[in-house]
Amino acid sequence: MTSVWSRLGTWLVAFLVGGVYGLAGTIAHPYTWGWFPLGLVLGLIGCAALLASVRLLTSDRWTALACGVGMVAAALVFSGPGPGGSVIVPESTLAVVWVVAVQVLVGVVVVWPEARHRPHPPGPANRLVP
Repeated sequence: MTSVWSRLGTWLVAFLVGGVYGLAGTIAHPYTWGWFPLGLVLGLIGCAALLASVRLLTSDRWTALACGVGMVAAALVFSGPGPGGSVIVPESTLAVVWVVAVQVLVGVVVVWPEARHRPHPPGPANRLVP
């Protein structure tokens, strides 16, 4: 029973951390440096690094998915109009790219095949030469 609670806790933490990264990227993505969309690029790099590290460290697709759902939820919730009608993220090309790119990124990381460790076959190439 402890393992069930442990997994649920891991998924909840992954969801919350993904939400924080998604919120940070949603707020920062419109920042440009001249013509270069610096906020978008840094937001995507940060989200990709978080998703990859969660997937590699936990070896669990479901934890990576929970993290990704948090990112996508934050991006979608904060991209729409707020309760008072104010818009946090105005509709622009960068906003559309951000929302779509986060979803694609989550999909790629979650469905990426498992790394299988194959032992090297014995042979002359694997022997130490004195």
